[in-house]
Amino acid sequence: MKAINTQAGLKTLSGQELVNSFGRFGFSRVSQQGSHVKLRRSLSDGTRQILTVPLHRELDRGTLMAIYRQALRFISERELRPIFYAE
Repeated sequence: MKAINTQAGLKTLSGQELVNSFGRFGFSRVSQQGSHVKLRRSLSDGTRQILTVPLHRELDRGTLMAIYRQALRFISERELRPIFYAE
């Protein structure tokens, strides 16, 4: 059985582009340590959801995939996929 390349079709994105995209889902910047920004959104039940994004001009494909997987815990794939993948 052949492994599916989940990186095929990934867009080239900057950290700032992702911060802006996650902002549309209610995430806001809460802190920054070096080049890494911590984004958080709080749900009505008090749950806090946190994402970390490096503010690099161009994110490596592996880093982009890690952020994508991290964000899938909080955002549906249907909404997230168009941000990360060129289809």
